[in-house]
Amino acid sequence: MAELTPMRRQYKEMKELHPDCILFFRLGDFYEMFDEDALLASKELELTLTTRDRGKPEEERTPMCGVPYHSADAYVARLISKGYKVAICEQMEDPALAKGLVEREVVRIVTPGTVIDSNMLEEGRNNYICAICRDAQGTGVCFCDISTGECTAASFAGDGGEHLYNELGRFSPREAVLSDEAWSDPALLAFLRQRLECRCENGGGERFRPERARKLVNDQFPEGARALPEGDGHALQAAGGLLSYLYETQKTDLSHISALGYQTTGQYMELDLTARRTLELTATMRSGEKRGSLLWVLDKTKTPMGHRLIRAWMERPLLSPAAITRRLSAVEDLAGDAVGREELALCLKEVGDLERLIGRIVYGAAGCRDLVALAAGLGRLPRLRELLAPYPSALLASLREELDDLEPLRALIGAAVVDEPPFSVREGGFIRAGYNADVDRLRDVMVNGKGMVAAIETREKERTGIKSLKVGYNKVFGYYIEVSKSYYDQVPEDYIRKQTLSGCERYITQELKDMEHTILSAQDKITALEYELFCAVREQTAAQVGRIQRSAAAVGQVDVLASFAAVADEQNYCKPEVDLSDTVEITEGRHPVVERMLKTSLFVPNDTRMDSRENLVAILTGPNMAGKSTYMRQVALIVLMAQMGCFVPARRARIGVVDRVFTRIGASDDLSAGQSTFMVEMTEVAELLKNATSKSLLILDEIGRGTSTYDGMSIARAVLEHCADRRRLGAKTLFATHYHELTCLEGQIPGVKNYNIAAKKKKDDILFLRKIVRGGADQSYGIEVAKLAGVPDRVIQRAREILSELERDGCVRGAAEAAADGDGQVSLLDLGASQAAERLRRVEVDTMTPIEAMNLLFELKQLL
Repeated sequence: MAELTPMRRQYKEMKELHPDCILFFRLGDFYEMFDEDALLASKELELTLTTRDRGKPEEERTPMCGVPYHSADAYVARLISKGYKVAICEQMEDPALAKGLVEREVVRIVTPGTVIDSNMLEEGRNNYICAICRDAQGTGVCFCDISTGECTAASFAGDGGEHLYNELGRFSPREAVLSDEAWSDPALLAFLRQRLECRCENGGGERFRPERARKLVNDQFPEGARALPEGDGHALQAAGGLLSYLYETQKTDLSHISALGYQTTGQYMELDLTARRTLELTATMRSGEKRGSLLWVLDKTKTPMGHRLIRAWMERPLLSPAAITRRLSAVEDLAGDAVGREELALCLKEVGDLERLIGRIVYGAAGCRDLVALAAGLGRLPRLRELLAPYPSALLASLREELDDLEPLRALIGAAVVDEPPFSVREGGFIRAGYNADVDRLRDVMVNGKGMVAAIETREKERTGIKSLKVGYNKVFGYYIEVSKSYYDQVPEDYIRKQTLSGCERYITQELKDMEHTILSAQDKITALEYELFCAVREQTAAQVGRIQRSAAAVGQVDVLASFAAVADEQNYCKPEVDLSDTVEITEGRHPVVERMLKTSLFVPNDTRMDSRENLVAILTGPNMAGKSTYMRQVALIVLMAQMGCFVPARRARIGVVDRVFTRIGASDDLSAGQSTFMVEMTEVAELLKNATSKSLLILDEIGRGTSTYDGMSIARAVLEHCADRRRLGAKTLFATHYHELTCLEGQIPGVKNYNIAAKKKKDDILFLRKIVRGGADQSYGIEVAKLAGVPDRVIQRAREILSELERDGCVRGAAEAAADGDGQVSLLDLGASQAAERLRRVEVDTMTPIEAMNLLFELKQLL
C-alpha cells in the first residue's frame, strides 16, 4: 500500500483520538470525511461518494465525501438526530500563511445532548444531557441543558428504583453518560434507549471519582459542592462526571452553567411515565402530537422561555400549598385584567430567547445577529416592569424586581453593531460608523480609493508640469505613473522606473506604493478589526451572564402565569383552594381537553368528593363510551393543574395536596418486551401498589379485564380492598369496573361508595347522559354500545338472540335479577357455590368408590 500523505496522516491521527465520532475534517471551504466515516455519512446524508485516488485500483481507493463549511450545521443536525457524535476538526491557521501542513485541531464534539445551535433545537422544550453514577450504597444523577445553563442533581438510596426512572422520564434526556456500575444494568439501559430514545455512553469510572468530581464542581459553580447537602457524595459524583464529559466534548467556556440545583423528595409531585402518557400531559397517546394534550390547552405563552417553563411546571407540580398559593394569587391578578394581560402578551412576544442567546454568546458560537437580538429583548424589559407595576401579588412584585434590562450593555451593543448585521462575522460590515476610528478610516479608504488615485494624479501633474501624466493599475505591477516619451526630461528624481513600453515609461513612487498597500489591504484589515471588536463586545456581554439568566427566568415565569390567566379567563376556570387536608372536592368539574375539543355540544360537568374517611374509594360502573375514563382523567388533571398553580375547569374546587397520581387506564401489548396486555397491566398495578401512599390519588380503570372472568374479578376485588384498607394503603381511589359484582363492597368496606354513569335506554337505542350519580349500574348496555360503534345490524340482532337464550337458561344473570334473590349482588362465594352445586348434580353416588368420594370432596372444597 502506498505511503500516506502528510494530510492523510494528520486525518488518521485525529480519527484515532475520536474513534466513536464522525470526523468533519476542514479542507478549505469544505468539511471532508474519509474511509468508514465517508461510507456512513454518504448513506445517512445522501451524499455522493467519491475518491481522490482515481489512478489506483478500486480496492486501494480512499472513499471520501464532503459538505460546504458554511452549510455544515444542517448536515450535523441530521447526524445528531440519528444519534451520532460529530467531531469538528478546524484549520487553526490561515492556509495562505501556513508553512507546510496546515495545523488542525478538533474544536468541538457535537452530541445529541450538547447541541447549542438554534436550528438543531426545539424552541419549546429543553435539551438535557445527564450523568448517572451508581455504587452499592446509592445512585446519583445530574441533568444539564447547556443551551440554557440549567443544571440539577439528585440522589437516591440503592439503585434508585422507580424514583430514578421517574426523574429520567421527567427530564427525558437525549444523552446519558453512565458510570461502570450503571452501564452494567441492562434494565436501565433498556429504559433509556427504548422508552426515552436516549443515546447512552459508558463514561467509565475515572471521571466519577469523588476527589475529581469535587474539584470540577467547586471550579464550575460559585457555591461549589456547598450547593449539595453535606455527605451526598452520589449527587456530587454525578455532577462532576457530567462536567468532565462536557469539558471533554465542548472545549470552550461553559461559565453560563453557573448554578447547581438540588432536587429533594417532597418538593414536587412525582409522576411516572405511565401517568404522563395516560393523562396526555404533553402529547396524545394516539399520535404523539401536542394538539389534544393538556399542554395544548394551557400553553398560550409568547416567549421560548415560557414555552419551556410551562412544560417543566406541568411535569413537576408543587407540593407546598404556600408556593402554590403564590402562583394562584399572581394568576388571579392577571386573570382579572384582560387589557393589561393583552399588553403584557404583546410585550412578551418581542423579548426573544434570552436564555439560549446568552448561552451561545458565552459558548462563543454567537454572531452579531444574536447580540442585536439580545439587546432588543432586554430593551423590552423596562416596558414589562412598567406593565407589572399595578399588580399587588407578591410573586409578580418579586419577578418585577428580577427584570434587569442592563441598559449600559444595550447601549454598548447599540453603539457597536448595526441594526441589521450580516449573517457571518468573518466578512465584516457590521460595526456601526463612529464606533471605532480605525474602522472608519479603513472604510473611507475602501470607499474613496479612486478619489485618492485621482488626487495623486492631479498633484503630480502640477508638481512635474507633465500634462499627459496619468496614474494606472494592473495586476502585475499594481499602481504606476505613466509618462510619454516627450516628457522624459521632466521626470523627477524620486520616480523609480518600473517598465518601458514603446511610447512611454511607467514609474512608481513611495507614496504610490503606500497608497496601493493601504487600498489593497484595507478589506483584510477591516474584516480582522471588525471581528476583533465583535469579540470584545461579545466578551463584555458574556460577563453579564448571571444577570441575563435571572432576567430570562423571570420573563419565563411572568409568561407562564399570564398564559394560565388567559386560559382561565377564556375557559371560565376557577381559583382552587389548595391545602394540606385529605380532601378533594370539585363542584361541576370539567375535562380541560375534551371540553376544548367538543364542537357541537356542551361538556356535562360532574362533582367529585373524596377524602380519607367516608369517601375513600369510588367504584364507578356504567357502559363503555359513557365517559368513565374521561371523568377519572378529569379529576386527576384538575388536581395536577391546581398543584401547578393554575386555575381549574370547575365552579369550585378544594384540593388537598396529593403526593403522587397513579394511573392504570387502558392496556396495550408490549410486544417488544414480550409482554401481553395482562402482563403489562399487572406490572403497572404492582408498581402502583408498591409505591403509592395514603396521600396519593389512584386512577384504576378495568383492573383484571385481560384474563378470565373469575381471575379478573378476584384480582380487581383484591386490589380494591388493598387500596381501601387504611392499615395497608388507604389512598383516594377512583375505580372503574365492568364487574358489577364489586358494587356489593359498599357497606362491607368502610369508605367505599358506588357511582355510575347515567344512561337512558329507548327501545334498542341508548343515550349517555354523562352524569355521575350514586349507586351501581343496573346493566352494561354492551350490545347498544356495539350498535353505536357501527357493528352491522345482522350481528347486533344475533347478539340479542344469544343474550336472550343465555338469560333464559340462567347462564347470565343481570345485576337487577341477582338483586331480587338476596343482597342485591352476586358474590364471589355465590359463584363458587353455584359451580359446586352443578358438580354435585352430575355425581352418581351409588357407584362411587371411597377414594372417588374423597377426591370429589377435595374438588368441591377447591371450588368453594
